[in-house]
Amino acid sequence: MEQRLPQHIAVIMDGNGRWAKDRGLPRSEGHLAGVNAVRTLVRECRRRGIGYVTVYAFSKENWQRPEKEVRFLFELFLRFIRQELPDLMKEDIRLAFIGDRKDLPFTVRQALEYALKKTADNRSMVFTLAISYSGREEILQAARRALAANLKPEELTEEVFRSFLYAPGTPDPDLVIRTSGEKRLSNFLLFQSAYAEFYFSSVLWPDFGPEELTKALDSYACRTRRFGRTSEQLGGQTATEGKKHE
Repeated sequence: MEQRLPQHIAVIMDGNGRWAKDRGLPRSEGHLAGVNAVRTLVRECRRRGIGYVTVYAFSKENWQRPEKEVRFLFELFLRFIRQELPDLMKEDIRLAFIGDRKDLPFTVRQALEYALKKTADNRSMVFTLAISYSGREEILQAARRALAANLKPEELTEEVFRSFLYAPGTPDPDLVIRTSGEKRLSNFLLFQSAYAEFYFSSVLWPDFGPEELTKALDSYACRTRRFGRTSEQLGGQTATEGKKHE
């Protein structure tokens, strides 16, 4: 029987700094290794037919890190976007972005906007970068946009509210993966992860390769997704059979 796969995987990439420290290397080397792990993840998910991948690349809170590290990270983002664009086009992958775009350095924003437009018609997969992202901020901004739309209280349904989020056309994540042994959401996709399955790996992000992804997918395939219903109501369905995302 063919394994049931999540439609959308969201990843909290954790452990770059510890990976570097364990090897006596500067943190920058951990971030470089982490970028390679992102490349591997995207290609592997594309190969397996997973339609959406979202990675938590830089949170709003990460701006509090040392200025030198933040500057290096954005230089890394810039190189990544430019270097990956040809492969995104070749693999028919659309690049998407969630976060506060105005926070980004001009060169990064310029390169990102170019890549978003260039890949806009690609259809095989959507790869979303969450940069300068905050789940609470996203909900707050959505509420402000809803208020500005002068909706009546009864008109503000869940579906209407969802339309004010950063990426309303992206289905909710079916599986949220976090690496390095940490077990928290860290302000990531708070609204969208209401019924996501979670997989916590002790592996540091740079070492999260195809074998670790397989473990996460195997764990997901064995779960029953109830969405508030009983297993009897679902008739023993597992994983994505319990609910279809449109």
